Amino acid sequence: MKFYAAIFTLTLFVSASLGFARNVDLSTVPARDSVQLTIYNSEDLTLVRETRKITFKKGQNPLQFSWANTLIDPTSVQMKFLTNADKLEVLDTTFPHDKPQMLYWNVQSDIDGEATIEITYFTSGISWSADYQLTANKDESKIGLDGFVRITNNSGEEYENAQVRLVVGTINLVEKIAQLAQIPMNQVPQLQDEERAALRYRSLSKAIETDAPMGAASSPEAPAPKQVIKEGLSEYFIYTIEGTETIPNGWSKRLRSLEAHDVPFKIQYRYRPEEYGDQLVRMYLLTNDKDSSLGTTPLPDGTVRVFRDNGHDGLSYLTAQSIKYIPIGDKIELNLGPDPEVIFDLIKLRVSRDNIWMQINGLDVFKKVDDGVGKIEVESTVSGWDAHEIYTQRVRNYSAKPIDIEVRRSFDGHVDFRSSLNPILHDYRTVQFTATVDTGKKSDLLFELVIHNGRNAKQNNVTLQTAEVKP
Repeated sequence: MKFYAAIFTLTLFVSASLGFARNVDLSTVPARDSVQLTIYNSEDLTLVRETRKITFKKGQNPLQFSWANTLIDPTSVQMKFLTNADKLEVLDTTFPHDKPQMLYWNVQSDIDGEATIEITYFTSGISWSADYQLTANKDESKIGLDGFVRITNNSGEEYENAQVRLVVGTINLVEKIAQLAQIPMNQVPQLQDEERAALRYRSLSKAIETDAPMGAASSPEAPAPKQVIKEGLSEYFIYTIEGTETIPNGWSKRLRSLEAHDVPFKIQYRYRPEEYGDQLVRMYLLTNDKDSSLGTTPLPDGTVRVFRDNGHDGLSYLTAQSIKYIPIGDKIELNLGPDPEVIFDLIKLRVSRDNIWMQINGLDVFKKVDDGVGKIEVESTVSGWDAHEIYTQRVRNYSAKPIDIEVRRSFDGHVDFRSSLNPILHDYRTVQFTATVDTGKKSDLLFELVIHNGRNAKQNNVTLQTAEVKP
């Protein structure tokens, strides 16, 4: 295991009395035994936990901790003893004025011997992102979903053989760790205890205590492909990458997080202008649950790239779509865009008016109109009327399979929606109906709008009425 003394050093000074003795040669200082990175992505925050074995002498032992050219938050650095804790004590912590980005722990030891210490701190510059690949077979009867996480290290420090844990959740931190890392050392002791505590742990006061301990280092032999273990922690979810990984500074690594085969899904054609624009789009619909070979954890934000087997030992690229955090049990909806093999037209078939009210000499007078136009024989104004509009939503399916269609249309004002399509109200002004169109067939989905105007309008919503509509 290589030791990077130029970037991050832990140096032991040996003291036989109250004065400091010579430095132990850096080549004899042990490297990290283990290191764990817990990456809280939402606030550019990483909790680092590392262990080292140190040989102490009886008396006072100054330890030097240095973080030159890194983004470590100096107010967050802590040390505790994992072994011989009853025989070791930190007397004080010193930030030397002439040595920026460095501190000394003065350790009182009652033994001559070895002890394991654990150092924890926060750093910034380490992030992770998720991406997914969804692949459908040639006839789109089956799909597989693969998930990956990419870890990027720009913290200034290289972490060898690190156990990596990825936190899904939102943290509200008062200060960014990258800003805290720039605090001059001569100002750190001046921070009030309360302020320092708030800067360290306002949002993660229990992070170190509740964080799982580090696992043993993996065998240097070639391991099986890395797996990701998921667990719940309070309101967050943690993905733990199996084994250990070396995360060099300035590099990114892509690791597999999930692999699901034969995932149940549905293809649906949707018309939702407020979501997808004025077009019919084809959707892949699946659910993050156990029945879909998923559902063990929420899925973090990421980009899904969708492919389809082209039947020639290759894949055809269909689309790429960003998804937001998908809780367990929620749907994953992927928009593949318009399908050139499905034609979708809205056609107005007929218009008429009735229930006309006239205002004559300030009085509203009802005038029955039989011909749909009405003949006004005196000077007057129209104070109310009902407009009847008959439409067909014409769908022509030239694809090789029957298709399921869902249509949502919104209407302003006081509107009666008449149809035999078994519509439902998506909201107070939006009507939704569904249909199935066989392959090679045309279907006319008929409906009538009765739009109440003027004094005839009593409300601002859509009322559903079941009626047979004739073109």
